Amino acid sequence: MKRIFDPIHRFIELDANEIALLDTAPVQRLRRLRQLGLAYLAFPAAEHSRFGHALGALAMGERIFQTLRTQSASYFASEADFAAQRRLLRASLLLHDVGHGPFSHACEAVLGLPHEKRTEEILALPEIGAALARLEVDPADVLALVVGDPRGCYPVLREIVSGPNLDADRMDYLLRDSYFTGAVGGSFDSEQLVASLRIYETNGTLELGVDIRGVVALESFVLARYLMFSTVYFHHTTRQFERILQAALRDLWPDPRALDQIGEFLTWDDFRVLESFRFATSPAARAVRDRDTLYALVAEFNSESDLATFDACASALRARYGEAVWSDSQEQLMHRLPLSLGSSTPTVRVGTYAGMTSATEVSDLIARMAGSAHWRKLYVERSRADVKAARELCRLIGAQKGKAASVYTKSEV
Repeated sequence: MKRIFDPIHRFIELDANEIALLDTAPVQRLRRLRQLGLAYLAFPAAEHSRFGHALGALAMGERIFQTLRTQSASYFASEADFAAQRRLLRASLLLHDVGHGPFSHACEAVLGLPHEKRTEEILALPEIGAALARLEVDPADVLALVVGDPRGCYPVLREIVSGPNLDADRMDYLLRDSYFTGAVGGSFDSEQLVASLRIYETNGTLELGVDIRGVVALESFVLARYLMFSTVYFHHTTRQFERILQAALRDLWPDPRALDQIGEFLTWDDFRVLESFRFATSPAARAVRDRDTLYALVAEFNSESDLATFDACASALRARYGEAVWSDSQEQLMHRLPLSLGSSTPTVRVGTYAGMTSATEVSDLIARMAGSAHWRKLYVERSRADVKAARELCRLIGAQKGKAASVYTKSEV
């Protein structure tokens, strides 16, 4: 048994076979992939890695699984069944991010292959196969959990690994990202939420849900996700550098198909990309290397009712500055339906004294946040547009439409 210290979960224990999996080259590569990509350019302490997150997801998954063993013991056929599912769950959480490329989503946008496809190829590597064999875990079962395949044999484990709402992955990264960025909005009552988790059966389908006493903790979890998207994941500086990085990566990899082979793909990590920018001459590579903000934020719109104002501002800016204008529109579901189920299905099952219901029925906050949240931003290129005039133009349009409070400008860090 080995104990690894973590700032979020304190000591995380792994057995010898799990350590052997941890020591494989594809998993060790996660040390060289930042969890938040380029967010360190906005939040200087956000240097934490996907390796630390993989361990944290395992720790959170273990807490969830032990709760289910106590509160929903009938789910497990025997002690051997519990042990086998536990090995599979822990291995899957260690491997759930193994298919990510340098700077994650920016890399996927350039290379075209999703990280789920890379994960499938990595799980087929002899080194990973041998490590999983020592754990008595089938790589096909791991893949089904990681990619959220509804045809898999373990629906509850799938929800813990990659479920729509109550997964260990999300629980850890909210706490971890909040800790390292300093954005306190990512904190939530993880102790109460985990203690409230239950396995419920509805029409022959097993689902992960919460006891009624955990609804307030669930509310804090949903709200934390919204606040982290607002303050960290869609931060205006992070968003512009992701765009700049994509341009730099296209220069670095003029033939993206050259990285299709998994062996070549695994030789790339954040460190190698940044090192390749050290003597690069392209404006995009220099901007990432030297943190040169090529774009200026003109206005932000964080409400769906602002769509008309956003469109009007974007049209006016393009009429004046043409291709020097960039509009960034992001949308996220704060609370999702269970995987592969229809729109009539509750978002999260809640067990009450009167029977089963949906979280949206027992929480006004969750009901209001069950749809999509929107973040829209307008930027102009500093070298080709008058930033002050662009901001004033949007301010005037917002005032005319009665949306002055939603259209505002700020100085960028």
